[in-house]
Amino acid sequence: MTADTTLREHLTYLLSGGGAHLNFERAIADLPASLRGAQVEGTTHTPWRLLEHLRICQWDILEFTRDPDHISPEFPDGCWPTTTAPPSAEAWDASADAFRADLQAMIELVNDPATDLYTPLPHGDGQTVLREALLVADHNAYHLGQLVLLRRCLGAWE
Repeated sequence: MTADTTLREHLTYLLSGGGAHLNFERAIADLPASLRGAQVEGTTHTPWRLLEHLRICQWDILEFTRDPDHISPEFPDGCWPTTTAPPSAEAWDASADAFRADLQAMIELVNDPATDLYTPLPHGDGQTVLREALLVADHNAYHLGQLVLLRRCLGAWE
């Protein structure tokens, strides 16, 4: 096994919630629909706001990585939903499905032998595919941890 293959396997493990990182499916599992827009006093987030933020940011990082013409949403307002609760159960499911699809796309990009993990992206200012994959893993871990803490405060975590 080459060092390149090993690195790609480690990145996949990290992106998938391996090691000390929380798995996306575990973080959202069995969250009652009635709590998806719930807010704990003293906080600014709800489960919906966190899910949508995760989806938007992961999508943005993925698109930046693979599309030199991608235009990111305005920061910070474009990276957060405007509502505190999902408009429907279908909206929650669609957001979760989009998150899953984009995560899978990043994993596939990382595992494609034609993907150069190390060369700076020509449209960036030093970013590489490796750096962007690590950013996705780091950002997801941070906000999934917030989601679990919020769920604990709402009494919706074992």
